[in-house]
Amino acid sequence: MASRSERFKRVAVKAAKKAKQWAQVAVREADRLLEEAQKRAETEERQMRIKRALVRTGKVLKAVGRAALVAGVAAGIAAARAENRARKLTKKAKR
Repeated sequence: MASRSERFKRVAVKAAKKAKQWAQVAVREADRLLEEAQKRAETEERQMRIKRALVRTGKVLKAVGRAALVAGVAAGIAAARAENRARKLTKKAKR
């Protein structure tokens, strides 16, 4: 049976991957919106404003995906360290 820290690490990594996946989906949707907005925009200035707004949105969503992945990895490392410390404590207690 998996230890508590292993389960925690697995769940954290899974959540981070899922968050990254959804962030990528949102970026693709922002690209689609950009294409549609460019078709409908009447003036060049309006197109540029729309494009800048959508590009900013895409950058934010990409950053969210990366942050979620980093958080998952950090949680996994923390869980592994906690498990390692617990093992050291039990070895000292047995002596």
